[in-house]
Amino acid sequence: MSHPLEVTDVNFKDEVLSSDKPVLVDFWAEWCGPCKMIAPAVGELAKEYEGRFKIAKLDVDANYQTAGEYGVRSIPTLLIFKNGKVVDQIVGAVPKQRLKEKLDANL
Repeated sequence: MSHPLEVTDVNFKDEVLSSDKPVLVDFWAEWCGPCKMIAPAVGELAKEYEGRFKIAKLDVDANYQTAGEYGVRSIPTLLIFKNGKVVDQIVGAVPKQRLKEKLDANL
């Protein structure tokens, strides 16, 4: 795959909650400056963690139901799911190294 998977309200359960791998979901929006700042790092992580971690993006404007269900109030919010449950979260634009630390801790 090597690029973030686009998830939606429709495929969220199948792609994220039912995944056999841990999943990082980047909740973002087109108009969000900090979201655009971390997008390249999220893309790089999709390549670096391919096969070990699923990296996904969810547009909160188009998929407000899922964003609301997980209490996403500010973006970017990145949630890490394991076995269908949220196990970690990152809010705001953080350095790539911080994202890697969170991914490694949840492998």
